[in-house]
Amino acid sequence: MSVEIRHAVATDQAQIVDLYNHYVRDTAITFDIEPYTVETRQPWFAQFAETGPHQLLVADDGGQVLGYAGTMAYRPKAAYAQSVETTIYLRQDAGGQGLGGRLYEALFAALENAPVHRLLAGMTLPNEASDALHRKHGFEPCGFYREVGFKFGRYWDVQWYDRAL
Repeated sequence: MSVEIRHAVATDQAQIVDLYNHYVRDTAITFDIEPYTVETRQPWFAQFAETGPHQLLVADDGGQVLGYAGTMAYRPKAAYAQSVETTIYLRQDAGGQGLGGRLYEALFAALENAPVHRLLAGMTLPNEASDALHRKHGFEPCGFYREVGFKFGRYWDVQWYDRAL
């Protein structure tokens, strides 16, 4: 597979929205309930830059976005500025090929000179694939929230992970 890992650009937005909407509609992996359009997802896209603490990378296979990984503000308080929350999603047919690991490795490298000290990741349980990916890339469990998300008629738990950059 000749997949390029690169910074996301405006022309990737529609594919990123489509990729994510699968998880919105069909899984509890995200607690978003309503699918997005490119327009409604625009504030989310606007937070990313090619440098600094908030970046978004894509796995591009000949113009097809197979996945993305990024970092966002964890919380709006100034003392949290050097802690970022990660996000990583793969197209549903792109799992099991090592793309998640490649995206994370490229993201960590892109953040090396950014003012980031701590990476945080939250995941709905159960999610064995995400747990394995995060542990493989140095994340450790650091917190557990019981029944904090309600989707598909039931409550879901969230496990939090962290790692130093």
